[in-house]
Amino acid sequence: MSPPCTSTLKPFAVGNSGTGCFHDQVISIIGMIPEEFKNQGKNLVIHYSFAESPFGNVLMASTHKGICQTSLAKDENTAVENLRKKFPKATFQQVNEVSHQNALSIFEKKLPPGQIFLHVKGTDFQLEVWKALLKIPMGKLVSYGDIAGQTFHPKAYRAVGTAVGNNPIFFLIPCHRVIQSNGQIGNYFWGRELKKDIIEWESKISPGSSYFKRSVKFSGK
Repeated sequence: MSPPCTSTLKPFAVGNSGTGCFHDQVISIIGMIPEEFKNQGKNLVIHYSFAESPFGNVLMASTHKGICQTSLAKDENTAVENLRKKFPKATFQQVNEVSHQNALSIFEKKLPPGQIFLHVKGTDFQLEVWKALLKIPMGKLVSYGDIAGQTFHPKAYRAVGTAVGNNPIFFLIPCHRVIQSNGQIGNYFWGRELKKDIIEWESKISPGSSYFKRSVKFSGK
């Protein structure tokens, strides 16, 4: 069992993000329609690139509508292979898109120069959960039950956990801000130690910086 997280769980209100949040102000989720991923992604052209982040090498991949995947890439060939498995018939090109650079600004603790769009494949419920994750204020932590309540499915915390685990966008959709209600870190696709490191990294961001402001109070249930 992982040790309890030292940060305190803070409630949040999905409908009242204000300036205390960050990701939801600059990131928008666009759900893929069936025509875009049918026949194993035959109709998609995906551009990908690699860049360094505070947490290691990152693969950024995007369609013409937005970023469709970000993932850690200890081995670049393996990362590309895993990307291809999700859309086996798509066309892939290694291109460093402007959208990739905009997204990387967040890893550098800078406001991106423009809106970031995420073009992701998911069920309606998954998309609902991922959009709720964007509204968790930076530096705050919530439980799976909190997310379930905010998505109006208060008893669906297990389903929320599954949706959180299926998040295809590392860091930009901040599933690392969700921990167990007892304060335990909980599971994380990229490992519990990294999850703890990311939480600590975010907790050290200056409240007065242009990257994150705590000027609005958040109220929960």
